[in-house]
This record gives sequence, C-alpha cells and structure tokens, in this order.
Amino acid sequence: MGMGASLNAGERAASFARLEAETFDLAIIGGGITGAGIARDAALRGLSVALVEAADYASGTSSRSSKMIHGGLRYLAQGDVALVRESASERQVLRRIAPHLARLTPFVIPTTSLATQAKLRAALWSFEKLGGVPAAEQHEVWGLDELARREPHLRRDRLNGAVAYPEFLTDDARLTLANIRSAAAAGAVVLNHARVEQLLEEGGRAVGLVARSSLLGEDRAARVRAKVIVNAAGPWVDGIRALAAGDGGRRLAISKGIHLVLPRALLPVSSTLILRAPDKRNIFAVPRGGFTYLGTTDHFHPTVDYWPEIGAADIDYLLRATEAAMDVAPIRDQDIVALWAGIRPLIGEAGKKATEVSRKDEMWVGPSGVIAIAGGKLSAYRAMAARIVDDVAVRLERRLQPCLTADLPLPGGERVLDGDDRLDRLYGTEAMLVRAGGDDVAAEARHGVLHEGAATLEDYWVRRSARAWFDKEAGRAALAPAADAMGRLLGWDERRRAAEIHHCLQLDRNSRRALLPDAGGK
Repeated sequence: MGMGASLNAGERAASFARLEAETFDLAIIGGGITGAGIARDAALRGLSVALVEAADYASGTSSRSSKMIHGGLRYLAQGDVALVRESASERQVLRRIAPHLARLTPFVIPTTSLATQAKLRAALWSFEKLGGVPAAEQHEVWGLDELARREPHLRRDRLNGAVAYPEFLTDDARLTLANIRSAAAAGAVVLNHARVEQLLEEGGRAVGLVARSSLLGEDRAARVRAKVIVNAAGPWVDGIRALAAGDGGRRLAISKGIHLVLPRALLPVSSTLILRAPDKRNIFAVPRGGFTYLGTTDHFHPTVDYWPEIGAADIDYLLRATEAAMDVAPIRDQDIVALWAGIRPLIGEAGKKATEVSRKDEMWVGPSGVIAIAGGKLSAYRAMAARIVDDVAVRLERRLQPCLTADLPLPGGERVLDGDDRLDRLYGTEAMLVRAGGDDVAAEARHGVLHEGAATLEDYWVRRSARAWFDKEAGRAALAPAADAMGRLLGWDERRRAAEIHHCLQLDRNSRRALLPDAGGK
C-alpha cells in the first residue's frame, strides 16, 4: 500500500465523473471521523465505496474535539465496561497504525484525600486490565513533592498528591484525513465540498443521492447510485434523514463545547492536567508545542452550525476554573491566542443534562433503508466502523474478508519517527515531502492541495496545518503565502485570493467577538 493516495484538489472534475460512472456497493454521506473510518474499512475489504462531504473532511465535530484518544476512564464510573474496554484497547491500535497521531502524554489527576486516591487507583487498575495496558505504562501515584517537581504551577493547598497515567493526544482533523486518504488508496472515490441535496428513491427504497459542489465558482453535481447508503453526517444526521420520505423527527441532542489556546509560557504545564471546576466538572489543560489549550464546556445548543458562537460566559468559565486551580498570573482576554467551538451529535435522552448523555454510538435504519450512525467517540472510531461494515455486508449478502484496519498503517504512520517537531507530528513519515518541497508555509499549502484535497484556504489553515489554533497570532501571517501557493495550483485570480484570505480573517475575528475589543490586535 505504501503512501496513501494523493487527493489532488485540482482534479475535482474527474472525481465528479467517477461518482456518476458506477453503481457503488456503499455510499457514505459525511467525511468526519465516522464516515472516514467506514470508508477505509469498507474499501480495504473490497467493497466499492463513494464518500461525499458537504464542506471539508473533519470540518464539523471531528476537528473540534479535545484531541484526545482517551481510554474512557470516566465511563467506568457509569458502569459501561464494554465502552471502556473498547476505548482503552483502541488507543494501542492507533499507536500501531499511526504513531505520529498518538502522542503518549501523562494525564494527571490531582487528589484531595487518600480515599479519593484509593478509589481512583482501583478504577485505573480495572481500566489497565480491561485495556491490556503494558506494565511500563501503568499508573503512578505522586506525592506532593513529586507533584511540585513535575507541575510546579498547580496549586497544592487542598491536595495530597496526584495519580498520573498515560493517555494519547492526537490531531483529530489529520487522523480523519489519513483515514480518507487510506480509503482512496484502497479504491474509494472521495470528495469534499460536495453537499447532498437529494436522496434518490425507487419504490420506497433509497438507491442513490445527488451531491452538488459547494465551492465558489464550481458548478458541478453528480448522481451517485449505491446499493447501501450510510448517513454519517454527525450533527447534520437529522438534516439528511429529513431528505428521505417518512424519516423526519429529531434523534439528536446537540451540545456545544469550547476550547481556548494560550501561550504555554503563561500557562506552563508538562502533562495534561485534569482540573476540577468550581461546579465539579472536570476541565483539561493540555500541552501542545508552544501552547496550552483549555477545554471544555458542555451545554445543549439549539442550532447546527460549523462555527457556533463563543460567549463570554464560556470563556470566563474556563479561565476562572483554571486560575482557581493553577498558580499563574490572571489570564487576560488579549493573552488568548485562539479559540474554537464545536458541536457534538449526542443521541437525545429525555430529561438528561448535556454532560450526562451517553457517548455511545447508535445506529438506526430509516424507512427507505438508509443507515444512520451518530453519537460515537473519536477514540473508538475504528471499532465502530468495523461493526458498521459488518452490518453493510449482511445487507449486501456478501462475505467479506476480515477487517484489516487494526494492522495496516495509516498514511504517514508507516514507522515511528525519531523526531518530534511540528512537521513530524502532523505528517509522520510524509514530513520529508514537505521538507523537500521547501519546508515553509507555501510547501505545506502545496502539499495540502496536491495530496490532501485542500480546496480552500480555510481547509489548509484550520485543518491541514492547525495554524488557525496552534501558531502565534492564530497563524494569520501564514494566510497570504498559503493563498499564493494554493492559488497558483488552483487558478485563483486576485479577487478569489483576496476573498479566501478575508474569509479566514473573518472566522478568526468572529471567534473573538466576546473578547475585549483590543484582544488579538484587531
């Protein structure tokens, strides 16, 4: 298999033509981690697969998570042993198939008493057994001295120590993209910026869909015929269901979470710290390069949008909780490098708060036979995809070869790298291609267009490079050189180039609306 397939954003016309040309075993609506995982698994098992995504791969929930591949320790408390076993063992799988996207980082849970410590250790002991955690990576207990040495900025006045255990951090958007590219390498036809505007039905059965380009100035559409259709549109699942006859009604409860990015110098942490907010929820402070990010809030949200509003109360909640737990100078609005908000597609459960709704995935079949999937976890995406492909095989009455996704490396994950700089973490073994191409913003942007399907400046700035969130001044300085490099490959005129830059600056400005007027140097 070698390198993952190149997705060249300059070859979209050919992709539309391929979507029209054949009848697929499986058509997938949605290019988040769920759709991407299903496409990869199905294509590797020999099914013919089409995947269309309305915006960009991972542009919904799958680029806005807390970027953790965590074992689901908190589900132990809810008694959900199966979910814990799956999440905990899936971490080891990801580490095998994409070492660059599974960075081992200690998670540190401060404790206030021996009793809490004992309870936590018992939970971790079960967790390690269930997840097959190697002995070298089992939890440790830190006394106050050790804690002071490792995390000097954590306030210790109410603590008796901490429990530390390894978890994994990822780049969620790039993990999604790696799955998409692997699917394409195995023969799937994948296309971003192609919105489903109609489901095709014959005799009450869904037999296909119409996808139309959502890119500026591209007037193209494709009728895609398929034997089985999977709706993996995340928060938009209900919207797609409404396109089918007799399949209305809401299934999802949408919750919103926000994250803030700060310079690591202002919030120095070496590990991921799990901080207890005044309302008893846990929040995280997570190190990433020169930055520390804070998350997350969890409230029901009335609308389904890509860029949910970030309110002053949300920002305040995270900052005040952090200042209460950490001995750092007060964090000012203008210290915030970047902010992001995202929405989670939870399965509605009457009478429950957003924080209480299960993170289990659920699958259901509409009256016209479209399979809808929602509510799953980033950490367990691969296992979830394998179950769905098994189900699709039964519907197709096909005997498929067994699932291969646990052992075949993802693009960039062919081997563990010695280096651990930004490019290695983003691109894995493909970092050498970006270095060879000039090792600068333009090289990354070109790579994004030619190999990673980046068709807009936002695709590069937010999801291919993570510069919108993890770069000084939110990566605004990268916009012009990236737009130049992309525009040359994609034929943008001066007006289009300016519009692409303006759009990204506007997104950055909107995310800061609740901050003080001078924040971010506007």
